[in-house]
Amino acid sequence: MNIALIGKKIGMTQVFDSDNSFVPVTLVEVGPCPVTQVKTESTDGYNAIQIGFREQKAQRLSKPKIGHMKKAGVDPVRELKEVRTSEVPTQKAGDLLTVELFEEGQLVDVIGMTKGRGFQGVMKRHGFSGGPASHGSMFHRRGGSYGQCQWPGEVHKGRKMPGRMGHTRRTVQNLKVVKILKDKNLVLLKGSFPGANGMSVLIRSAKKAKAPSS
Repeated sequence: MNIALIGKKIGMTQVFDSDNSFVPVTLVEVGPCPVTQVKTESTDGYNAIQIGFREQKAQRLSKPKIGHMKKAGVDPVRELKEVRTSEVPTQKAGDLLTVELFEEGQLVDVIGMTKGRGFQGVMKRHGFSGGPASHGSMFHRRGGSYGQCQWPGEVHKGRKMPGRMGHTRRTVQNLKVVKILKDKNLVLLKGSFPGANGMSVLIRSAKKAKAPSS
C-alpha cells in the first residue's frame, strides 16, 4: 500500500554520511497526521484515506469541518489531503500516522507548490536573451512579435509571453531518505525540491523507484 504523509519544509543543511562526506539534505517536519476519514470501494467507489496536518483553533474553521473532525474523533487541523490506496485501507478514523512509516534509505516523491514570482516578463519567465542594451535601441526586454497581421490575426496558443510565474504544483521524484529523527518528527531528504520554507508538502513512497545514487 502507498505510504503518504503531510509535512512542512524546514530548510536545507548538510550532514556526514558513512564515508565522512558532506551530503546536502532538506529537513521536513512530517506529521503526525490523524486519519479523518476512510473511503472504500464498496461505499465510495474507490479506496482512500483522508489525513490532516497542523493543529488549528476551532474558531478559525467552518462548522462543517469541525463536525467532520469531531465525527472522526480528532482535534481540529488546518489541512486535509486525500491519499488513494490500491487496497482497502487498514487504518481507521482517529488513527495517528507518524514518521515511523518511512525507513532510512527509502526513495520518496515530494509534491508541493513552487515559490510565487508574480507577474514577470519573458526574460525572467522564459529565459529570453532580450534585445540590444545600447542607447536608443527601443528593444531591451521585450518579447518581440507575438502574432500575425491580417491572417490568421491571432496569437497561437502556447506562445511564450509575460504572465504569472511560479506557484505551480511540482513533483520531485526519487529523493533518498538519508535519516529519520523520530523524536522530532523530522525526515532528512537528500538534495532539494522547489518551494519556500514553511510550506506544506506531501511525501509519498516513490512510484517510479530506481536504484538510489550513492
